[in-house]
This record gives sequence, C-alpha cells and structure tokens, in this order.
Amino acid sequence: MKKKKAGKKPEKVKIKKIKVKKPPQPEWKTKPIGGMIFEAGNSLKYLTGTWKTARPITNYDKCIHCLKCVVYCPENCIKAKNDKKDHTEYQYCKGCGICAQVCPVKCIKMEDEDKFQE
Repeated sequence: MKKKKAGKKPEKVKIKKIKVKKPPQPEWKTKPIGGMIFEAGNSLKYLTGTWKTARPITNYDKCIHCLKCVVYCPENCIKAKNDKKDHTEYQYCKGCGICAQVCPVKCIKMEDEDKFQE
C-alpha cells in the first residue's frame, strides 16, 4: 500500500458538459389538431358560405322582426339594424337552417343553393 503524501491536495477533475439535442418529434405531434379553433372570432377571415347546399330566404312581408334568427345563427351572418332583421351575409352562411327552425312565423325558407349559382 502506498501512503499519501502529507500536504498535497487531490487534483480537481474537470467535467465537460455535453449538450444533448432532443430528438425531433414525429410530424403528427407538431401538427395542429383538426377541427379545433385556435383563435376566437376568426370567421370573418374565411368565406365559408361556398359549401352550403341550402340558402335561407326571408319573406320580409311576413317577418315580425323578433330577431330569434339573429340570436341563434351560429355564424352571426344574419344582421339586424334598428331592432329589425336587415340582411343575411351569404358568403359566411353555411346553410344549417337553424334560422328557419327557430322562426316563430316561418318566414325563413331554406331553398336549394343550386338555384342561385351563376
């Protein structure tokens, strides 16, 4: 056995840090989830009315301006002015027919979109 020499400090060992890169994530983990809305109020950016198969047509002579159609429209494309139904923005309307279903006097009829194609 060897004896340690008195007064001599042990040498410090320098440890070199190695940066380890994370492995790349699979592509499916970096893609946004389909069908998710990531920013609220983005419907005005996208003209979604081109895929509808039916269009709501209002008989304004029969309309009582209860504005239920305005409240229930999921796309906010039925506009009111001075507490009366004013118009429908068809470029955003998806043709769901909710407006026609909630109308108490049935003045909104869903008509085939093919009638209105140029």
